[in-house]
Amino acid sequence: MSLLKIEDVWKHYHGLSVLRGIDLEVAPHEVVCLIGASGSGKSTLLRCVNLLETIDDGAIHLDGAEITDVRADADDVRRRIGMVFQAYNLFPHMTVLDNITLAPRKVHGVRTEEAEARARELLDRFGLADKAGEYPDRLSGGQQQRVAVIRAVATDPRLLLLDEVTSALDPTLVTEVLGVIRELKETGMTMILATHEMGFARDIADTVCFLEGGVLLESGPPEQIFSAPEHPRTRAFLQRVLEARRM
Repeated sequence: MSLLKIEDVWKHYHGLSVLRGIDLEVAPHEVVCLIGASGSGKSTLLRCVNLLETIDDGAIHLDGAEITDVRADADDVRRRIGMVFQAYNLFPHMTVLDNITLAPRKVHGVRTEEAEARARELLDRFGLADKAGEYPDRLSGGQQQRVAVIRAVATDPRLLLLDEVTSALDPTLVTEVLGVIRELKETGMTMILATHEMGFARDIADTVCFLEGGVLLESGPPEQIFSAPEHPRTRAFLQRVLEARRM
C-alpha cells in the first residue's frame, strides 16, 4: 500500500493552472525527487501535500485516508508530515535545542527531558552536538539548514518534504546538507525532494519525476530519466542543465 497517493490534482492561481492533473504514488521508505525548471510546480505540489495550499480538484491520500477531504484535520495531518523550506525559518530568539524541541513538546506532548535527549542525539548524529546552545545567527547557512532538517525529523514524521533546501546556500555548504539527507535515506525515511541538484537526485532517488508547466511529464528510476528519458521535453531540460554546467 502506498504511503502517499496523489490523484489527478489540480491547482489554480488567478486563473492560471499551476498543477494540472498530477498523479503520483510514494511507497514507504521511498525517496522521490522532483526536477524541472523554476515555476514548473514542484514547490506548489509539496505545499499542497502539506495542506499549506488548497487543491482545486483531485485528492491526496496519506496512509490510505484522504487528507484533502474538507473534514480532515489539517493540524493532525501536519503532525505526520515534516517540511523543510528554502529559507531556514528557525526562530532567531531561540537556541538550536529549543528550536528542535518546540514541536515535540508543544504539538506532540513529549516530555522536555525526552525531547531534549532526542534532539541531542540528532545533533550529535549530524555533527552539530556543540551547537545546541547557540542561536541561529551564530551558525553558517549550512549549519542552519541542517538544524532545520533535524527539527523536521525530530517528531518522527511519516513523510518528509524538502523544498530546494540547498538553493540558498553557498556551493561550499551544499555538500553538508546533502549528507544529512543521504543519511536520512539510509534510515528509511520516506522523502519527496524538489531539487536542482541533478547529480544528487540521480544518486539518492528511487524515483525521479520531471515536471513542466504544472504537468508531471515523466517519472521513473534515475537511470532511465537521466540516461534514456522518453519525453522530448525531459531530454531538452536535461540538456539545458548540462550546458549550463559547462559554462
